[in-house]
Amino acid sequence: MTREKDLSMTSTLPRTLGLRDLILLTIGTVIGSGIFIVPATVLSQVKGAVAIAMLVWIVGGVLSLLGALTYGELSARNPEAGGLYVFIRDGFGSLPAFLYGWALLFVMSSGSIATLAVAFSGYLGQIVPLTPAMATLSAIAMIALVTIVNVLGTRQSANLQNWATVIKVAAILVMACALFWLGRGYAATGAALWPANADAKSLASGFGLAMIGVLWAYEGWQYVTFSAGEAVDAQRNFPRAMLIGSAALIGIYLLASLSYLAALGPIEAAATDRIAATAVTTVIGPGASKLIALAILISMFSAANGIALTASRVYYAMARDGVFFRQLAEVHPRFKTPAFAVLAGSAWAVVLAASGTFTQLLTYVVFTGWLFYALGAASIFVYRRRKADGYQAYQVPGYPWTPILFIAAAAALVINTIATQPRNAAIGLGIVLIGAPAYFFWRSRGKNV
Repeated sequence: MTREKDLSMTSTLPRTLGLRDLILLTIGTVIGSGIFIVPATVLSQVKGAVAIAMLVWIVGGVLSLLGALTYGELSARNPEAGGLYVFIRDGFGSLPAFLYGWALLFVMSSGSIATLAVAFSGYLGQIVPLTPAMATLSAIAMIALVTIVNVLGTRQSANLQNWATVIKVAAILVMACALFWLGRGYAATGAALWPANADAKSLASGFGLAMIGVLWAYEGWQYVTFSAGEAVDAQRNFPRAMLIGSAALIGIYLLASLSYLAALGPIEAAATDRIAATAVTTVIGPGASKLIALAILISMFSAANGIALTASRVYYAMARDGVFFRQLAEVHPRFKTPAFAVLAGSAWAVVLAASGTFTQLLTYVVFTGWLFYALGAASIFVYRRRKADGYQAYQVPGYPWTPILFIAAAAALVINTIATQPRNAAIGLGIVLIGAPAYFFWRSRGKNV
């Protein structure tokens, strides 16, 4: 069955996401638990040097911004459901695109939702006592709630995402203001803009290690591209949303990181593995730790909802291309959502959450995501060569250096992982390549299964 004929058998997704939705989806999907934990790791790895720690956050944010600017043009040029999957498919063929979708479903997105759900139950346990069985059930219940909302309608899911994102950003801003106001005396102790007696090699090593954590904290801005097929006036709104959302994330992360320093100082901040809770408890009191737990719960729920809303569109696009289960391309006649695609991703996330296998899978595979991000960004050169005629909308500023710098940074991260963790890298690449036989199976059938 040809792709054109197959597309005629399925409905399309209605365009319902406006500029505000896309901005808040970008921010909400990125901010999970990272900003409440990672700043301590960054400070520890740069030996408590405040200037270097802030530089790591800025560089990581700028690299993400370069990718967002590039993907903004790609989404405007081809506002189709699937986003990054579609860019890779159009630029480099259906096999690497399928492998990305395969890894996204079986590890990246489902594993991220499982991670958020299990962490959600852990923080919930700080508010109400939970037995191990109750913790597992609460993780599954969180995934189930996200699934129901996303099946019932894109508009409903977007509304929930908007409110949850606004609440968690407001909570971070209120926390930061309180820490700045009440914690000014703490930062004077042990403050250091530059580490004493540190050589260039150790600084470079610490900077590189800290960058990995920071890029993980910024991870998720590319998910919004998956929903390009549901964006209103995509050529105008998508580039603006990705620029505003990415810039806002840099500001939010810098503000939060500096507020922790204002509360604790660099030495104490680097010594804790729960920097937000420690900062609030130190400045305000032990009772405030539950408020932080509540803010983290909302943050993780919002991130999980954003992933479920967007990643399911990749499975939908794969099915429409004839390389995945046909049912995943179906649009629910009443709710106008890819209900089967949403259910498929969530069902696998439940399996991962219940079995506890998501941690190792993510450890092995997460670096491969940057390989695909580089491919997606590189597809802009293919689009410009093939589809330059008649396109008058947004074009990435600083072309070709903007995408080139992002591709180089992504490639450096992948190469560094292969060089420093060859075993984990080999396993991760092996997990991704396992999808190749599945791809050739579907292709050989010549139609959706």
